[in-house]
Amino acid sequence: MFQQILDPVFGSLTLSALVAVIPLATLFVLLGVFRVKAWKASLIGLALSIALAVLVWRMPPVQTMSATLEGALYGVVPILWILVNALWVYRLTVITGWFEVLGARIRAISDDQRILAILIAFCFGALLESLAGFGAPVAISIAMLVAAGMKPMKAAIVSLLANTAPVAFGAMAAPIIALSGVTGIDIHLLSQMAGRQTPFLAMFVPLILVFLVDGRRGIRQTWPVAVVAGVAFALSQFVTSNFIAVEITDVVASVVTVAAVLLMLRVWKPSDTVVFAHDHDGPDDVAIPAAPEGARIATTNVRVAAPAVVDTARYSQARLTWSAVLPYIVIIAVFALSQIPVVKTWLADATTIHFPWPGLSITDAAGNAVGTDYKLNVVGTGGTLLLLSGMIVALAYRIPLRRAVAAYGETLHQLRFTIVTVAAVLALAYVMNLSGQTQSLGAALAATGAFFAVLSPVIGWLGVAITGSDTSSNALFGLLQVTAAQQAGINPILTAAANSSAGVLGKMLSPQNLAVAVAAASMSGKEGDLFRKLIGWSLGLLAVFTVFLYLQSTPILGWMVPVAP
Repeated sequence: MFQQILDPVFGSLTLSALVAVIPLATLFVLLGVFRVKAWKASLIGLALSIALAVLVWRMPPVQTMSATLEGALYGVVPILWILVNALWVYRLTVITGWFEVLGARIRAISDDQRILAILIAFCFGALLESLAGFGAPVAISIAMLVAAGMKPMKAAIVSLLANTAPVAFGAMAAPIIALSGVTGIDIHLLSQMAGRQTPFLAMFVPLILVFLVDGRRGIRQTWPVAVVAGVAFALSQFVTSNFIAVEITDVVASVVTVAAVLLMLRVWKPSDTVVFAHDHDGPDDVAIPAAPEGARIATTNVRVAAPAVVDTARYSQARLTWSAVLPYIVIIAVFALSQIPVVKTWLADATTIHFPWPGLSITDAAGNAVGTDYKLNVVGTGGTLLLLSGMIVALAYRIPLRRAVAAYGETLHQLRFTIVTVAAVLALAYVMNLSGQTQSLGAALAATGAFFAVLSPVIGWLGVAITGSDTSSNALFGLLQVTAAQQAGINPILTAAANSSAGVLGKMLSPQNLAVAVAAASMSGKEGDLFRKLIGWSLGLLAVFTVFLYLQSTPILGWMVPVAP
């Protein structure tokens, strides 16, 4: 039995917290300052966390290695399992030529890259987040934006930043469900509270996206549709999470927002249409006024041998559209079917592996047992559902078995360094969590009393930046948020929900999500560049959001906090 120690460094919680942050600080500095490749930086951070676990937190070496393996396995399944199969589906559309057709159909709605950023990264990305999460929305949004003509780096930045507003309710509200499980707070109360926080962020995300794409001109020319998208999403998210059902919050919000944007475009158009000169080896982004309506700039970031070209003359316009979006319809249908209560219950009961992880026996500093069980829904996990979706797509597109398998092998080869990165980062997170390093860091932050209302969002942000998952961050820090809030005289419903709501702003910086983005955009080794371009946005939004959440802890906005029955 190993008991975690909160203050192993000379009995000082402050010093222990400073030591605990070393692996994380090293990882971020290597990525952002020294531009070390993500897989190397992740392995270095993992090595430091293992050394600290054994030498400072006195975790037995065997248990440390066991925690490392459990974390790495969680990185492989479900996260990498989802990513590999999502990108395989994408590759199937590329080799058949239908992805280029999809780009053309998207451009038929609008050539304007600013509008496409809202429709694809914000709306469609939110829909994918509601169903899959774990990197799939970012990967697929990037692929679609690149197909529509956006440069890979810009597509990655836009997709990562857009993947903020829907995350708290993503994967059928998995983060809120996990938060309720670890805190004991009623899920409806947490859903209500998060639904009174994240819409504030969602309202501004479309405006930020058009600014990223086209600067001040983007704001000036497209603010009406950006405001419509933000307000539609925010109101839908609030109403659904507070009065309908938490699980379908993002599904409703994304569908309503797409409808609102399309209706808006029928009565309003921006004064100019903006496309981008597109040369993968050229300057980053060169904005040019669009040619008269009907002109097209079409490129795609494909690295496969001789993709097929669809003979569009053989198909009607309606059939072209349906065939191009077929993979995404299949994905939505498969995931929707998996959420039918009878099917969901069967998948959970009949196809779930659940056993105590070998080699781990841990209690926290108070002597309470730390859960170390391993649980995996083999069939119901997102990766398996995406694999099934890919098989259906391959049959629908009549792709020979040998070609489909070869595409899968090419996907694995493309992701070889991403696999190392994600597995290493999750192993690092598990070692820090199970050895007590994370608890020391969190306890030091929680010891600040009433000021904890300001630090609470920072803890959530840090948790997601480390793990890349709002669900994991809630599992990591949810109970800590509640305990610290109770000690500081703050409503624990507020801080628990803040862990999830503010945490979404750290997702764009997490090493594994950066790795997903560069893999999807075929920009190997560019994780550090992405990190530097996004960190200002992440910290800036966190600062503003923290002020909003702090006001919710005061009489000024305290009326927004739901009252437990």
